[in-house]
Amino acid sequence: MIARLRERFETLIWSDLLYQYGVAGRILANVLRYLVALIRDMFAGGLMMRSMSLVYTTLLSVIPLLAFSFSVLKGFGYHNQLGPTLITLLEPLGEQGVVISQQIIDLVDNVKGGVLGGISLAFFIYTAVSMVQKVEESFNYVWHVAKRLNFARRMVEYMVVLLIGPVVIVIAIGMIASLKSNAIVQLFLGFEFLGPVIIATSKLTPYLLVTGVFTFLYMYMPNTRVHFRSALIGGLAAGFAWASISVIFATFVMYSSRTQLIYSGFAVAITTLIWLYMNWLILLIGAQLAFYHQNPAYLRIGRREPRLSNSMRERLALNVMFLIGCAFREGKTSETVRTLAHHMKMPSVTLTPIIAGLEAEHLVTSTETEDLIPGREMSRIKLADILAVVREHGETGSYREPKWEKAILSLGDDLDASVAKTVGEQTLADLLDKAEN
Repeated sequence: MIARLRERFETLIWSDLLYQYGVAGRILANVLRYLVALIRDMFAGGLMMRSMSLVYTTLLSVIPLLAFSFSVLKGFGYHNQLGPTLITLLEPLGEQGVVISQQIIDLVDNVKGGVLGGISLAFFIYTAVSMVQKVEESFNYVWHVAKRLNFARRMVEYMVVLLIGPVVIVIAIGMIASLKSNAIVQLFLGFEFLGPVIIATSKLTPYLLVTGVFTFLYMYMPNTRVHFRSALIGGLAAGFAWASISVIFATFVMYSSRTQLIYSGFAVAITTLIWLYMNWLILLIGAQLAFYHQNPAYLRIGRREPRLSNSMRERLALNVMFLIGCAFREGKTSETVRTLAHHMKMPSVTLTPIIAGLEAEHLVTSTETEDLIPGREMSRIKLADILAVVREHGETGSYREPKWEKAILSLGDDLDASVAKTVGEQTLADLLDKAEN
């Protein structure tokens, strides 16, 4: 009975039954599809596990990050705003948030360049960078990106986030506070019709700010091209969820006297851990929504990687080499894993093992800018060598050679001979010449 209900529900969600009810049916079908996909991914464990990992990394890196931010803000003259900003972010924790904010600020004040030795300073820098790195890895996981940026580009992006992020957030929050005290705004508050609008806008501004930060992270952090519209939809959903969870969590903390009685002195720590976990989970769920909006074909299959036949892998290898050869010959554009995945409408996580095999056989070379170029002269790259990458190489192997039957050995040799006869001595350059004619 349960199996029947599940089958009917899936048919209702993934078929076009709801589309017959017009626009309302289409909207309902899309909302249900996204909702089902997000719930499925959340309970699959991947997002939850990475949220827990980010909580652990946050505990290690929160002081180094704030110390780094304090130094940056001090250079811009905004260091006095760090305390109020932190209190605003921890506002859902109630009085505990104020206590935690003050303790963190005291720890940051104690962190001085003269106090830290060489090893301690290196550890502080490592933990601050690892925080941004963990976020990037989590976003790459959501976006099915298997290949990371090279070390130099990653360090540049990390420094941009660490340097610009604190300044932008503090300046934005400072502008919000100054607007509330502005004489013109106070004048508008006196009007009967404009007053409620100004009040509502001031209350929505922090949530819009969070939405903007989420949208920026969804576009900037993954090692793939994210459309602004998809990032914005993910940011709006995550911002709304964050605002709702903040209110619910603040209410829970206010009436959680039993929790404090049970856990005693550990109540503050446990509450903080739960709050951090929920924030990271909301951030990753918003990223997952942005991914599905940009790649709706994944809504039903989720994280299940496509199962490729040997024939498909052979064609992918040939197609990858063909596109790389075309780009190299024209000299106007270059191919990367990202552009190949976009052009072939295949996830990069599927192409990466094939490209890695081509690189291992020196058929493809990756430059410092991650551009893919032929590993040697294209007239010396045989099509048989390309096919051999997916036909013969990349096996995990076993502790002994299988015992083949004579009939199977003979048939296998005939199949290999047929493939070799089909491609003959053709090279990648011959294939490109044939395509141009």
